[in-house]
Amino acid sequence: MPSHQLDYQILGDSAQAVEITLDPGETVIAEAGVMNYMTDGIRFETRFGDGSEGGVLGKLWGAGKRLLTGESLFMTHFSNAGKEPAHVGFAAPYPGTVVPIELAQVGGTLICQKDAFLCAAHGTQIGISFNKRIGAGFFGGEGFILQKLEGDGLAFVHAGGTVIRKELNNSTLRLDTGCLVAFTSGIDYDIGLAGGLKSMLFGGEGIILATLKGTGTVWIQSLPFSRLAERVYDATFKAREEVRAGGK
Repeated sequence: MPSHQLDYQILGDSAQAVEITLDPGETVIAEAGVMNYMTDGIRFETRFGDGSEGGVLGKLWGAGKRLLTGESLFMTHFSNAGKEPAHVGFAAPYPGTVVPIELAQVGGTLICQKDAFLCAAHGTQIGISFNKRIGAGFFGGEGFILQKLEGDGLAFVHAGGTVIRKELNNSTLRLDTGCLVAFTSGIDYDIGLAGGLKSMLFGGEGIILATLKGTGTVWIQSLPFSRLAERVYDATFKAREEVRAGGK
């Protein structure tokens, strides 16, 4: 099914949002809970998955795939039921960059981290992508089960901090698994140990790295939410310990 054609505007700098303009009859699908605002004429409905599954079994299969990624079983469909253009705004729950990607320009398929997807034109199919290598399954953590976006319209993903776009031409890129946002289908993805025992224990970069090989585009985030949350937790725990020590 051809995707609906969307007009949009990226708002903000360090904590971006996207405002999408829907013509009458157009629809955008989004993760539950990412909508910020909507103007008169927008109607929304919560459904199983992206709405592309046919019949009861198709809907259950689509919901099951989203359950495997750890996402909500439901997605929200926002449609313009009026006679004039209307607007709806979306943003992720933490600071970062909104990245618009024309799926038709990247071969019709985009693989992304399970929490990177924000919203997309109606007609986009949202499934899962399993990595066939056993190492990715045991060690991948954030990166083993990835979301697969398929279609010919606009999709929007969210990257924590600054987004970095890398073009691979039959080359290799290694990165922290949490820093990976998305990549195109011409790239092979695997997980491996960072290096020797000394580097893994004392290097401070984590013991697992993602390796991307092939030809295509990779999007990287400079500040994964997991890394930010870890720093906040460590600082809070340290402050509590200092308060307790000072009170004795």
